[in-house]
Amino acid sequence: MDLNLKDRVIMIAAASQGIGYGIAEAVAREGARLSLCSRSQEKIAAAAQSLHAEFDVDARGYVCDAADGSAIRDWVDSTLADFHGIDGLVVNAGGPPPGSFDKFDDADWEAAFNLTLMSAVRMIRGVLPVMRKQKSGAIITLTSSSIKEPIENLLLSNVFRSGVVSLIKTLSYDVADDGIRINNLVPGRIDTARVQSVDKLNADKKGVSVEEQQRQQWSTIPLGRYGSIQDMGNAGAFLLSDAAAYITGATLVVDGGKTRAVF
Repeated sequence: MDLNLKDRVIMIAAASQGIGYGIAEAVAREGARLSLCSRSQEKIAAAAQSLHAEFDVDARGYVCDAADGSAIRDWVDSTLADFHGIDGLVVNAGGPPPGSFDKFDDADWEAAFNLTLMSAVRMIRGVLPVMRKQKSGAIITLTSSSIKEPIENLLLSNVFRSGVVSLIKTLSYDVADDGIRINNLVPGRIDTARVQSVDKLNADKKGVSVEEQQRQQWSTIPLGRYGSIQDMGNAGAFLLSDAAAYITGATLVVDGGKTRAVF
């Protein structure tokens, strides 16, 4: 299937590794032009160079801290200056630290608010004027299965990612007349560095090995494995593409069947 992404300009946050890189790889394979960002100049430059070398696409890396509003504005401005348009946006940011309620003070809550909810608000705010003017665009947010079922020891993420989903559902009505689609992409247990760190934390808490903790997790997934960044990349490319032209305000769960919720 031709996803019709060739030469479209796609902005992807937190794209130096993990799921963000997986989506970048999938849309690069389709010929998209990439504006990638992360907090590390070295890592994002290496990611952009790797994608350019493998897929012969225009891929550029920018430094941006998703918790910093001015940095987000600079990333959007640089993308417009370099690419002269924006066709797609992937909202993505590293998750807040794990922990239970008694561990966090006001500063922790405010930092998580900025990183998880306000990063989505600010990135979307940055691209909407361009997309409205051209009467087209696709936006996806990378969120978490905690919007369906709260995840143990991830209180901050559970709270603010639910807010992102409410934001996207509400916005989907507001921007539809402008030809803009906006959806959520929900990873289950994807084999990333963050999931590995959570596995270690929970293994230590239970007094078991990391391998035993992972086996316990696999047993709860009908497909019997963690997902890969390629699984997520394919789903992200689909939602950004014309193949998903009649999908907006939706939440696509990519979790191997783990989530038990009906809706």
